[in-house]
Amino acid sequence: MSRKLTFSGAINEALHQEMERDETVFILGEDVAKMGGDFGITRGIWLKWPHRAYDTPLSEQAIIGLSNGAAVCGLKPVAELMFADFVGVCYDQIINNSAKLAYMYDGEASAQIVVRAVTGGGIRCAYHHSQCIEPWLMNIPGLVIVAPSTPYEAKGLLVGSIRNRNPVIYLEHKLLYNKKGDVPEELYEIELFKANVVREGKDITMVAAMTMLDYAERAAVEMEKEGISVEIINPMTLFPLDKETIMDSVAKTGRLIVVQEGPKVMGYAAEIGSMVAEDIFEYLKAPLKRVTSLDTPVPFAPVQEDYVLPQYDDVIKACHEVMTF
Repeated sequence: MSRKLTFSGAINEALHQEMERDETVFILGEDVAKMGGDFGITRGIWLKWPHRAYDTPLSEQAIIGLSNGAAVCGLKPVAELMFADFVGVCYDQIINNSAKLAYMYDGEASAQIVVRAVTGGGIRCAYHHSQCIEPWLMNIPGLVIVAPSTPYEAKGLLVGSIRNRNPVIYLEHKLLYNKKGDVPEELYEIELFKANVVREGKDITMVAAMTMLDYAERAAVEMEKEGISVEIINPMTLFPLDKETIMDSVAKTGRLIVVQEGPKVMGYAAEIGSMVAEDIFEYLKAPLKRVTSLDTPVPFAPVQEDYVLPQYDDVIKACHEVMTF
C-alpha cells in the first residue's frame, strides 16, 4: 500500500530497509552517523547500527578511498558527499579507481559503491554548492549516474543502485527533498538503465530529469490546451542512457526538446541531441531544442540565479518554436 512520503524520507527508508536486509551495506560520510546527515537523510541509522554508520573526516578523498577498499573486500558502502560539487576533490578515486576496478580485474573485484551526491541550484547556495555535476562524470566508462525525480523513484532507484555491481553516482536534487509522493511501505527495486515514459504524446518528445521533470509536466498540460500533445521521457539513469526508449519516442513525434538544469555545453542534453541527430535524423520534423542553464557559474543573488537557471517559460517557448515547423 502506498502512502505519502517526502523525497528525503523515501531515501532514508530505502537505507533502513536495505541495511536491514543486507548486513554488508553500511554508510559513511561527514556527519552521517550521530547527526543523521546535514540534510537529515541518514537519521536513525546510527541508533540501529552504530557499527555500520561512520562519521568521516572532512575529506572526500578519504570517503571514496575507504569506500573503494571496503567494496573490494566484499562490503557495500553508501557514501554521502554533502555537496556534489566536491566530487572534484575525490575525482581521481572515482574515475581511476571506482570506475575501472571491474574492468581491470575482469569482474573478480569491483567497486560496488553508491555515492550519494547532493546536487543542483535554486536555493541560493552560490557558486560552490549549486552545480549540476553529471557532465563531469558522463565521459567515464564504468560509472553509472542515477537521477531520481520523485519520492517513488528515490526509494526504488536507491535500492537498485545499492544492489548493482557497478559504482553508482546517485544524484539528489536539493529542491526535491521536501517533495511528497506515493511510496509503498514494502521494499522494492526500480531497474536501472530504463527510462520511464511519464506521459504519452504524439507531437513533441520532451526529455527531463530531476527538478526539470516538473517543468515538463506543467508544460505538457499547458500545451494540451493549445491542442499540442507532449510525450515526456524521464531517463532516471543518465548514464548509460536508455537510448531505445528516447529514439522510439522521437521517431513517433518528430520533435525533441531536452530540458536540463546544467550548462548547455557537453551536458546530457547535448548527448541526447547528438544521438538523435546521428541515428534517426530522417525522422525529425524540426530542429531539436535544448533548454538549459547559461554557461556561467551559478550566482548567489536570487534574481541572477533565476536568470542563469532554466525557467518554465523557457520550456513553453521551446514548445512553440518546434511546432512552427
